[in-house]
Amino acid sequence: MKSKKIRVSLAAAALIVFSFVVYTGVRAAAFKKTQNASPLSAEESFELTQFLLSKYPSEYQILKKLPYNISEPSLDVWAKSAILVDVSNGSILYQKNADEIIPPASMTKLFAMYVVEEEIASGRFSYDQQIPLPPESWACNMPPHSSLMFLGKGQRVTMEELLLGLSICSGNDAAYALAYTVCGTMEAFVERMNLVAESLGLVHTHFVESSGYSELNQTTAREMAEFATIYLRRHPNSLRRFHSVLSFTYPQSKNLAPGDKPASQDFSQGLPEKITMPITQENTNPLLGKLEGCDGLKTGYIDESGYNLSLTAVRGETRFLSVTMGGPGTNAREGQAGRVHDGTELMEWAFAHFADSSLEVKVHPYLVRSFNSSQKMLSLVPAYTSRTITVPYVTGSTMAENLDSLRIEVHLPDYCWGKVEQGQPYGKITISINDYLLQEIPLVADRSLKKSSVLCTASDFILSRIFMLNK
Repeated sequence: MKSKKIRVSLAAAALIVFSFVVYTGVRAAAFKKTQNASPLSAEESFELTQFLLSKYPSEYQILKKLPYNISEPSLDVWAKSAILVDVSNGSILYQKNADEIIPPASMTKLFAMYVVEEEIASGRFSYDQQIPLPPESWACNMPPHSSLMFLGKGQRVTMEELLLGLSICSGNDAAYALAYTVCGTMEAFVERMNLVAESLGLVHTHFVESSGYSELNQTTAREMAEFATIYLRRHPNSLRRFHSVLSFTYPQSKNLAPGDKPASQDFSQGLPEKITMPITQENTNPLLGKLEGCDGLKTGYIDESGYNLSLTAVRGETRFLSVTMGGPGTNAREGQAGRVHDGTELMEWAFAHFADSSLEVKVHPYLVRSFNSSQKMLSLVPAYTSRTITVPYVTGSTMAENLDSLRIEVHLPDYCWGKVEQGQPYGKITISINDYLLQEIPLVADRSLKKSSVLCTASDFILSRIFMLNK
């Protein structure tokens, strides 16, 4: 009887072992067959995005700190407020009183140009369409000492010419013409500008008119740099088409009212309604043609703001942007000298010490085996991404050699085990030059996985050991 019980127990044990072996074999085959993770549901994608936005908020901002530490540069910047950024990724290289609220003056016109460029991109307007000029936009009706492109009664002007007059001559009359064209009134156009600022989270930026003449317009160097970065990314052709053009002559024969002919005029007693004399004006940006790679962006001055400048330059694949506000000067010559000094100081330092490098990493997601879990394959994704990194000059005799030393490494776990939480890091991407770590980007689980049953735990323990032996 005892011997019979032992035989039954052994048979049962053998059956259990056999069943376990078969079960493990089935799971092994399933693991071998599974090469990809299942697609995320819309709900899972939304949850992951919200989690990453809340856990890494600074990485999703337009402007952000460098991912590594640098010593504070000793720069001789005359302006009251300044900031310098890498346009490709928003990294801040330098700042000085960047949150001080100062009237933007004619840098305001960048917001006006943005609104118009958005309208053109939407198809509502075109560059070559002719724009009617209401009396509110005539040069003779502008405030005294305004910057002008010299619009007048009956002139025929295109949208592109107005944008040229706005960007090159800083024409307040062009700002009024565009406002009335796009929205019908200055008030409605300014509301559009303020909606742009609000939508971008620029809490210290507010406008009361579109030319920049009013001291009630306000912004900060940081917020102007953030906006200008977005403007350059969304409308990069504006640099070639408008901001880098060295001079502008207006009105030309084609712009005059029917029957009018080009003629000299005496403006000593004020501007007439009809302007027929061609006037050539140089771009107000004093660094165009003088600073290597400079192709924009916009100056500004009123007594309450001092001398302002949004400046951008590109060399190779690297583009930097600086904003200086509250620049010194008791007259235009001194103010321009300050703009040249500060712009050169910031840009030459930036190009001497930094360059952009593309982050050519494997297309994510990164797939990892998941044992003892509700799914057999897990996707790991970067917690945040950037197409470039600002590389400091730390090694090699040239910047090119320095960039050649850049190393990007992906660190993945051999496998994941048991319960997995969405958004938690399970790997990382490291970016370095020699032993100098520039950035570490977490690789996080794109979904949550539940832990499997006791039987799966035992089976997957064996399979995970076999998996490691076969790697």
